[in-house]
Amino acid sequence: MPGPLAFETMHDALRAVAEGTRLRILALLAEAELTVSDLTEILRQSQPRISRHLKLLAEANLIERHREGAWAFFRIAESGDAAGVARMIVAQLDPADPIVSRDRERLAAVREARAAAAQAYFREHAAEWDRIRKLHAADEAVEQAIVKALADKPFRSLLDLGTGTGRMLELFGPQIERGLGIDMSLDMLLLARARLERAGLRHCSVRQGDIYDLSVPRDSFDVVIIHQVLHFLDDGARAIREAARVLAPSGRLLIVDFAPHELEFLREEHAHRRLGFAPETMSQWLAAAGLDVTMHRSIAPERGTEGKIAVSLWLAQDRRLRIAGRQEVA
Repeated sequence: MPGPLAFETMHDALRAVAEGTRLRILALLAEAELTVSDLTEILRQSQPRISRHLKLLAEANLIERHREGAWAFFRIAESGDAAGVARMIVAQLDPADPIVSRDRERLAAVREARAAAAQAYFREHAAEWDRIRKLHAADEAVEQAIVKALADKPFRSLLDLGTGTGRMLELFGPQIERGLGIDMSLDMLLLARARLERAGLRHCSVRQGDIYDLSVPRDSFDVVIIHQVLHFLDDGARAIREAARVLAPSGRLLIVDFAPHELEFLREEHAHRRLGFAPETMSQWLAAAGLDVTMHRSIAPERGTEGKIAVSLWLAQDRRLRIAGRQEVA
């Protein structure tokens, strides 16, 4: 239950949902992140009408909107006074109500169509991804190392930069309260959304964004992960500085990428800008961003495999300390 609210906040929220279609939209956006087209299909109403309802809900701060290219995605508000009202109202709806259950059935159909499109894209590109995956240390070993690196203390929020298929959010989703993945590729975001919906991780979402200029407030996340992304970038140091900006005091940044190698075809055929990273290079970048390296390890490919590239992990921590609700510099 939300705490005491200002009269204006409560009035605006109740006025916004005091209409059948808007209440149905709010219930749907509590279940999934949806576009205007999705809502048009589910509610069987015109796009202009749905857009007007969304505008009123957004003005009352009950829902949030973010844009990806020509598309706009909507979800129930996650922060602010009105967010608590939104979730309280949705919680009072009977899931067995005919209107609510019918909308959920149509939502399930939309999700199935998304999953089918995602799988089609994956099948089309699976061969080239599998070829690259065979060249480096096994995914299972790398993921075990990632989990171990962050296992020493719990964290509530996770930002995954260059989220790709959303695997990091899926891996840590069950133990966090809030997860956000950011990627430039709309195709990858399609895959990630399908993965998160399949896993039932409603508290995790993905959106399109620029790793150099995140639309995320300073000090927002306990943990930031940059997994197999930096080798695609022209300016890895700049991406690390931006990641450090959104870390909370004492927050941790985990970087997973290739150790130095000589497979030049990855640069020529798969847009790799860097052929791995030396420990001293990464340490310099992290220090310049105000982070202290607390762990570095490399995982070599298993013997008898086609692997030729080791995978390195760097864990770094924000130097600021969180003490009794205050921020101090260590």
